Amino acid sequence: MATTATHALRVRPLLATARSTPLRATAAVCRGPAPAFVVVRCSSAGAPSAAQAFKINLIPTKPVDGQKTGTSGLRKKVKVFQQENYLANWIQALFNSLPPEDFVGGTLVLGGDGRYFNKDAAQIIIKIAAGNGVGKILVGRNGLLSTPAVSAVIRKRAANGGFIMSASHNPGGPDNDWGIKFNYSSGQPAPETITDQIYGNTLSISEIKTADIPDVDLSSIGVASYGDFTIEVIDPVSDYLDLMENVFDFQLIKNLLSRPDFRFIFDAMHAITGAYAGPIFVEKLGADPDCILNGVPLEDFGNGHPDPNLTYAKELVFTMFGTRAPDFGAASDGDGDRNMILGKRFFVTPSDSVAIIAANAQAAIPYFQSGTNGLARSMPTSGALDRVAEKLNVPFFEVPTGWKFFGNLMDAGKLSICGEESFGTGSDHIREKDGIWAVLAWLSILAHRNKDKNVGDRLVSVEDVAREHWATYGRNFFSRYDYEACESDGANKMMDHLRDVISNSNPGQKYGDYTLKFADDFSYTDPVDGSTVSKQGLRFVFTDGSRIIFRLSGTGSAGATIRLYIEQYESDISRHGLDAQTALKPLIDLALSVSNLKDFTGRERPTVIT
Repeated sequence: MATTATHALRVRPLLATARSTPLRATAAVCRGPAPAFVVVRCSSAGAPSAAQAFKINLIPTKPVDGQKTGTSGLRKKVKVFQQENYLANWIQALFNSLPPEDFVGGTLVLGGDGRYFNKDAAQIIIKIAAGNGVGKILVGRNGLLSTPAVSAVIRKRAANGGFIMSASHNPGGPDNDWGIKFNYSSGQPAPETITDQIYGNTLSISEIKTADIPDVDLSSIGVASYGDFTIEVIDPVSDYLDLMENVFDFQLIKNLLSRPDFRFIFDAMHAITGAYAGPIFVEKLGADPDCILNGVPLEDFGNGHPDPNLTYAKELVFTMFGTRAPDFGAASDGDGDRNMILGKRFFVTPSDSVAIIAANAQAAIPYFQSGTNGLARSMPTSGALDRVAEKLNVPFFEVPTGWKFFGNLMDAGKLSICGEESFGTGSDHIREKDGIWAVLAWLSILAHRNKDKNVGDRLVSVEDVAREHWATYGRNFFSRYDYEACESDGANKMMDHLRDVISNSNPGQKYGDYTLKFADDFSYTDPVDGSTVSKQGLRFVFTDGSRIIFRLSGTGSAGATIRLYIEQYESDISRHGLDAQTALKPLIDLALSVSNLKDFTGRERPTVIT
């Protein structure tokens, strides 16, 4: 369905004052594949020509502080992004950082998690994209596209890249968080070589190019065109759903979900996967519509914190640990790339989850019927996946935190399944972690293990699958302590203290009952392109395989989040049923003592324990 500019909802200024007098062609005309407009500086000449179709306003601006991206893009409070030209500066700096052949006349994807400010931001991004010569924008209806779906659309439609409007698992609303990141043509987050250039250009930016076009109605699927620039509003689910049907055996899963003796519940946390849960779990797989909790995406996530863990997914956890718990429960986060997996009164750690998926993938998931090319995890994630890779005799990689580090390995054909302890799991079907994918992977494992069970037979449960895995590979007890919104000064001083401890440590040194194997600040050299990153986390690794790790997170919008990771391997099957906090208490006490965390931060206890 093609429409014209009359498709627009309204016209209102979204940027700082521009030189908005009509344009005259006083500079070079874009040729070849570029859209039909003339790049000019504003003057008081006549109106743009018919071929030009719209004029480009060149808006004076100046650098603003604090636009360096973290591990997952730029995240700040909404009110920061609403400041004059704050978002526009970053978007223009991005276009200034990319080679023209990567976007001029090309196609970009735009979508987000539905949080507050996305609708306004989408209009800003569309106009700057047009002003910089982009040929087409594919945007999800109402601006909605999960992060995995953006990656899927980029790859399916051979787009040049895409913008993701999300602060992931951070709270939304006028007083909370907003974020933006850019993914490249493979669907993966932009590498640090690009994000560093973006930051450098934010420090010297002087002008923003924005098309003088009205806001576009994003509420209906269709096409709006201005000269050679096109905005196509697409269904946010269809491309992603098509991909999932090619990865998984939907009939196998449907057979499980239709059983009268199997109950499933999914908590969308009033976030983006609410737009996907109905079409996938209910309409395609036949689940009961009542299986979906908090399924309507809201701008403030229902005043909740859309982080799928034991602390913030309270309603799901209460249900799954209740007297009438369903057989399988899952949740996803704000932008749909994270997941939490629960059995009946049983929690599966993200580190165990990716290991269990990898161990069962070839048998249960058609996409992996020929096996896997390799496995990988982020450095803080437990070593459970390492043991699976060893048994499967496939390559294994340990990378820094940040999904972008998996992308090169996937593109080189070296990696199939990967995960992070921060509730991120995925594979090479796209170049982002994928919450719905992880849920479907677990449903596939349960469906495969129970496909020959008759109604009334005891079903293989989530807990059964996990305990059988531990019996085969051993159990990696693992926990993460998050100390959120700490004073940055105290957090940085604690990390400096730990670096001093590491610099004075030696192999063989005793730390209580533990003997140090090595201690370092993790660095990584990409085996594909040779790029290096350093200072990715402080590690104390002991001779029995136990680990203590400290990191400052880059995913928050204010203050500093200290993450403490504790891991201990246990081969004795009689100890596999211990509570993780009990098994890890000696290591936890050691970590708090070595770091002097309480003295540096004033914190008596963590905000979140996973």
